[in-house]
Amino acid sequence: MKSIFTALLLSAITLLSGAATAAPNPDPETLKVALLPDENASTVIKNNKPLELYLEKALGKKIELIVTTDYSSMIEAMRHGRIDLAYFGPLSYVLARQKSEIEPFAAIKQKGSTTYQAVLIVNTGAGINSIADIANKDVAYGDKASTSSHLIPKSMLAEGGLLAGTQYREHFVGAHDAVALAVQNGHAQAGGLSKPIFEVLVQRGMIDPNKVKVLAESKPFPQYPWTMRSNLKPELKAKIRTVFLEMKDPEVLKPFKAEGFGPASDKDYDVVRNLGSLLKLDLSKF
Repeated sequence: MKSIFTALLLSAITLLSGAATAAPNPDPETLKVALLPDENASTVIKNNKPLELYLEKALGKKIELIVTTDYSSMIEAMRHGRIDLAYFGPLSYVLARQKSEIEPFAAIKQKGSTTYQAVLIVNTGAGINSIADIANKDVAYGDKASTSSHLIPKSMLAEGGLLAGTQYREHFVGAHDAVALAVQNGHAQAGGLSKPIFEVLVQRGMIDPNKVKVLAESKPFPQYPWTMRSNLKPELKAKIRTVFLEMKDPEVLKPFKAEGFGPASDKDYDVVRNLGSLLKLDLSKF
């Protein structure tokens, strides 16, 4: 009797283990689409309602928009197959790629280009007129896994001879808008974020150009990529790629500040990997 019970128990454990590690559905009825937590989650989902409706019609599937609490949560959700499509930042894509079988297929296009820039901003009352003036000051970054509100501005300061924790104090405040507000409110004298996002914050009146100014702009970097699970059905992957590359609806594109999407591949993001190496960042710990 004991041996029978043991056999049944082992069988049950094997079945449960298999269920826990089973590959995600290659052709799910509902596609879970993750968006970057660059702003308040409810705002992101509301702004992207046109995307949800567009994809449902174009792909013939239900769409569930997801905004995780932070970049790390989004990376982990993709790693465990809880997300089918994801809109990553360049660095968060590189980090997710280390842990997941995913592939980029499109990047946002602005002014005919699939590259973008980050900016270093400063409080106009802080007396900062050069990167050297940021020495011994407080610098606000967004999320640690953010490209334009951490990796790029940190590299700009490093190129100017300023290292975090040695020549200045760094503070991670979560999102791009939080960086700009921290600088405007004087909680930090300088900060780094996406140039397109900063311009939108000024246009919306959230940031006063009399209180915050752009100190420096970065060189161009590859734009934010759309990615998908590599183990999705090939026909579905091809359809998703086509739908994004042919997308022209201004209401859908508005939240991305984009005129459309261009093709993207993994090698486009080698420059981001190289930047992490130059800063001696252990990307496996992000």
